[in-house]
Amino acid sequence: MKILCIDTSSKLCSVAILENTTLIDKLELDNGLTHSETLMPLIKNLLDKNRISLRDIDLLVSDIGPGSFTGIRIGVSTVKAFSDSLNIPCVGIDSLEVLAYNIKSDSVICSTIDCKNNNCYFALYELINGTYKILEEPSVKSLSEASEILNTKYNNKSITFIGDGIPDKCTNCYLNVENLGIAGYKKFINNGNIGEEILPLYLKKPQAQKQLEEKLKNNI
Repeated sequence: MKILCIDTSSKLCSVAILENTTLIDKLELDNGLTHSETLMPLIKNLLDKNRISLRDIDLLVSDIGPGSFTGIRIGVSTVKAFSDSLNIPCVGIDSLEVLAYNIKSDSVICSTIDCKNNNCYFALYELINGTYKILEEPSVKSLSEASEILNTKYNNKSITFIGDGIPDKCTNCYLNVENLGIAGYKKFINNGNIGEEILPLYLKKPQAQKQLEEKLKNNI
């Protein structure tokens, strides 16, 4: 099964082709969030380089966030367009799960991404024999709330931290597009080879929406 995966959730624009869980090739570009201009050429370059066409792709995988609101929309809409026009199944994987896949040894994994103002995107997984089980669904937590969860519910567990959401626990925060593909493949197989309707995962409101709501509130 050939898989095309796309990650535009951060400043890094990444695309990869996998054969099941084996990486064939990937391209990454740190373009400062200009994904609308560079994503399609990057996909074309990757496909041409490997002499593969979109019609050879069996599964499409997109990072659905959390991350850059604009970047996520671009990646998800591109995957949905390919899926609809060529009848290719697609699945979405959230950024926190992609991060968790950086850890390969059995443990409880605390995956976090900084979302400013002493808040973080937060999720917990348990890796057992190659399977990542969700313990705490992705959400927005204050640093104190995240610490309380860890100290009260998981204080007897050995926890591996990944990401940059908790300052004193900052570790590798690289969103590996290869891991996105592997997680997408496992989800697709576990779903009985059935795709899904993917949507961006917005765990908090965009800043522009917050400002508009505040403005409307002040005008009442």
